[in-house]
Amino acid sequence: MIRTEKYFMGLVICLFLFPFAAIAEQPRSDSTLISQLRLSADLNFCGEPVPIDDADVRERMEKELLLSLWDRDQVILWLKRSRRYLPAIEKQLAEAGVPDDLKYMVIAESAMRPHVGSPKGAMGFWQFIPETARRYGLLVNDKIDQRRNLTASSTAAIAYMKELHQEFGSWSLAATAFNMGEEGLRAEILAQEVDNFYRLYLSLESQRYLFRILAAKQIISAPERFGFYLSEDDYYAPRQYTSVSLTLFEETSLTVVAKAAKSDFKHIKDLNPELRGHYLEAGTHTINIPETAPTDFAGRFEALHKAWQQYRRERVYVVQAGDNLSLIAERFEVPLAALLIWNRISLNATLHPGDRLVIMRHGEGGRQVTE
Repeated sequence: MIRTEKYFMGLVICLFLFPFAAIAEQPRSDSTLISQLRLSADLNFCGEPVPIDDADVRERMEKELLLSLWDRDQVILWLKRSRRYLPAIEKQLAEAGVPDDLKYMVIAESAMRPHVGSPKGAMGFWQFIPETARRYGLLVNDKIDQRRNLTASSTAAIAYMKELHQEFGSWSLAATAFNMGEEGLRAEILAQEVDNFYRLYLSLESQRYLFRILAAKQIISAPERFGFYLSEDDYYAPRQYTSVSLTLFEETSLTVVAKAAKSDFKHIKDLNPELRGHYLEAGTHTINIPETAPTDFAGRFEALHKAWQQYRRERVYVVQAGDNLSLIAERFEVPLAALLIWNRISLNATLHPGDRLVIMRHGEGGRQVTE
């Protein structure tokens, strides 16, 4: 017993001490990191020189670059996503006649994630709040949120940035206004009597914003310099799809769209991140479907949509006195969450006798429409 305890204690000591010894023996890479921080004299944003000879500017730039390099996992994801999203943004920027550097804003804003949101209500690739999004033509409601659509949101961001540049006279100030709002920046310029971004005292977030963009620009432009070596296969490829127009006189399920395209619900949602929920409302829509979708998609969709409509008509339950959602779900042995999805209602919805609910038959395994 004593020998066993001694062996166990020795094993514990080895597990704790040897890893630290191994780390201590590894060569330090401080010199490499310091060399990576050396900034080029021609560093610029949209052609506007960054005054790195100013000690304060240099320190702020080095800080953001260090913070970005510290989170190497995140940088790898930036790089891998860059081939999926940046070429499309580059094309839009070129067509609009604005600087290519604006594409790096989408990295600082969302790390190129369509569904990321903020506590202040910002959403999507460019982190528009609802009011600004609607002002620049984006549809934002409980059915569609175009802030999550790359093309639509980039069009809005370009229009916004062009207006900000026209007002403030520099892309550095325009980007800052994009981050903090034009009214707030306008107020600070008037109060401080300074119209140079690098000399303005702003909130910490707004002071950092442009430097975060510049850090992303340096890393994305020359990943090998910072120790990131990716092969062509390492990058995420752009999503391949074709766009179709659908005119609906009543809503349909996105599952119907997926089946018509011989795809699945998730794939359709991934290709159309602006679509919210499980249904496509009445109206005319441009929908992205996989390139591999059948050439007779329109005919398949019409047939499947009619079958889906018939299916729903056959599965209507009329609410009785004393019913509630939980009791109905239990009675029909279906998940309460599924009941909410089928009927587009919330958990707090009030039921009245005579209301009609769609309920899929128990045991059908979710296969509402078959080909």
